[in-house]
Amino acid sequence: MNRIDERFAALRKQGRKGFIAYIGAGDPNLEATRQLGIAFDKAGVDVLELGVPFSDPLADGLVNQLAAQRGLESGTTPPKVLQTVAAIREESQGPIVLYIYFNLMHRWGVERFIRDAAKAGVDGLLVLDLPPEESENYESLMRDAGLRNIYLVAPTTPEDRIEKIVTRATGFIYYISREGVTGMQERVSDNIASMTAKIRAHTALPIAVGFGVSNPDQARLVGQNAEAVVVGSAIVNQIAKHGKEADLVTRVTDFITPLINALKGR
Repeated sequence: MNRIDERFAALRKQGRKGFIAYIGAGDPNLEATRQLGIAFDKAGVDVLELGVPFSDPLADGLVNQLAAQRGLESGTTPPKVLQTVAAIREESQGPIVLYIYFNLMHRWGVERFIRDAAKAGVDGLLVLDLPPEESENYESLMRDAGLRNIYLVAPTTPEDRIEKIVTRATGFIYYISREGVTGMQERVSDNIASMTAKIRAHTALPIAVGFGVSNPDQARLVGQNAEAVVVGSAIVNQIAKHGKEADLVTRVTDFITPLINALKGR
């Protein structure tokens, strides 16, 4: 079974909510990414999302745009990201999803990229700018490789389209709780309950909610209507602050621990 499926099955059995952490690969360097990936698993992160640096990250706000820029400046490339995933796999079996723009896969060759990602130890792909209608043989290639194709649902997605998207997704559904780009917010959206209910009407897949969650209270609130909570920009912001410090991994792990505890009921 795929690690994503296994993790959500375990969470369901234990009656717990999942915590998904997003970081930009190669920010500030790939060795830090490797260390953070291993530390996050030990700290209780349920799924690690690695953003593959891209020069034109249109779905991302300033914090994650700058992380992508730092990743590119540190020499991070898709092959090196997969090498880092393989290195994480030497010490961790936690689920790993790549957050990636389609141009990078297309340049590599979609079939080859999927095959190489699976070989490195990736469990799923979240391709930001690949709608299901244009995915061609992407889904069958993912299925053959044992990977999960994760799709996005937005607050503006009509219900008939929600049905089309979620019936083609695997692993989990990523619900973007706000219109616009990624980024920290002072308060969570008030439409999460109604939108997750619409999604659940068409799928039994777990729903992960992200875009804006930045503190334990927000994580706890969002977790009431989701199987998992995604925190990205707030973590990336910590990496930006402490990226040049020797205790980077400890500082960032200390930051996410209260968020994880909020979802675990500790």
